[in-house]
Amino acid sequence: MQKENSLVKAYKSGRLKLIEPNVNLMSSYRRKADDYLKSARLLMDNDKLEEAVSILYYSMYYAALSLLFRIGIKSESHFASIMILKEVFGLETELILHAKKERIEKQYYVDFEISKGEVLELLRSAESFNSKLLEFTEMLNEENIKRFRHKFIDLIGS
Repeated sequence: MQKENSLVKAYKSGRLKLIEPNVNLMSSYRRKADDYLKSARLLMDNDKLEEAVSILYYSMYYAALSLLFRIGIKSESHFASIMILKEVFGLETELILHAKKERIEKQYYVDFEISKGEVLELLRSAESFNSKLLEFTEMLNEENIKRFRHKFIDLIGS
């Protein structure tokens, strides 16, 4: 399976690592996700729509990293982080994948149009996504953490 091969490749290259669960890093990335949501609102309110799109994606990405650090996965790959959400945790990834696509289009290209309504919709998606990840992270107990760590280990074949 290509997804599993991509995770194995990221693990072998050192871009994915199994570490001890880290509540401090989990909390730091959670704060970063919240701060980026606030920044995106400010940007949107000041008609900096392109910049808001980028910041919204990173808010979602930091929320994902928060969850990964909670169970002890360090990831330096956006693709692998998103894949882990789906393959290890069984979470929906449509919202973050859409935000990633929008960020790439707005950050690297110049021939696009964007409306405040579209950014507002993306902001609501980011709020929903982050909220679900926070709830999921908060419900984790030691048994769940062990189970998800084993699932990750099985995926990377280590």
